[in-house]
Amino acid sequence: MEGKPASLYARLGGYDAIAAVVDDLLPRLRSDELLSRFWTSPRSVDTHNRERQLAVDFIAAAAGGPTIYLGRDMKMSHKGMGITKADYEAFMRCLAATLDTFKSARARAQRSHGLYHRLGTRNSGGIAFL
Repeated sequence: MEGKPASLYARLGGYDAIAAVVDDLLPRLRSDELLSRFWTSPRSVDTHNRERQLAVDFIAAAAGGPTIYLGRDMKMSHKGMGITKADYEAFMRCLAATLDTFKSARARAQRSHGLYHRLGTRNSGGIAFL
C-alpha cells in the first residue's frame, strides 16, 4: 500500500536483522559483570537456543512483524528475579554496544531504544529484560 509508513519491524531490517542483533546481545548480557548473575546455573545448549528463539520472536512480534511469540509475558518471565534499575541500565548499555557493532543509523538505534523502553516498562509494570 503506497504512502503507508513501513512498520518498525521493516525499518529494523526484518527477522534476520533482529536475529543478528539478538545473537550479538545475548552473549554480552551473559558476560556483563552485573547481569551475569542471571545466567549462573548450568544451562544446556538447548536452553540457550530456546532463550535466543524466544527473544527473537518477542522482538519481531512486538515490532509488528509476522512472528508469533509463544513465550510468557515479560512480567511473568521476570517475576522474582529482583531486577533493579541498575540492571536495566546495564542492559541498555549492552544494547547500545550491540547496536554500535552493527553501526546502525542513529534513528534506528533511537527507535530500538524506544521499543525496549516501552516493552520493559509496559509489560512488567516495572523493569524487565527481553
